Amino acid sequence: MKDLMGLMGKAKEMQAKFQTMQEEIAQIEASGQSGGGLVTVVLSGKGDMKSLKIDPSLFKEDDVEILEDLILAAHADAKGKVEAVMQKKTQELTAGLPIPPGFKLPF
Repeated sequence: MKDLMGLMGKAKEMQAKFQTMQEEIAQIEASGQSGGGLVTVVLSGKGDMKSLKIDPSLFKEDDVEILEDLILAAHADAKGKVEAVMQKKTQELTAGLPIPPGFKLPF
């Protein structure tokens, strides 16, 4: 019975840590670039686009498709950075826990 109470205590502690981690993640901002810095996207930790900057030299009628591709690439770059920070924070929080490979946290 003591083990069960200890496990319940650990679960509550872990839940509080996850809540804190989620709040920290919400405050993260990651910047992604493409085209050698011609397009920059800033995302929040939740993946919301906070800003988009486009170098004026890209505003030519012939370059619309290139600009669209650069925006997508900058967004993907920023999203990858946000996901890397989230993964690192999750690994730090769950260090030592027997979590199966591929199990995603927070739920």
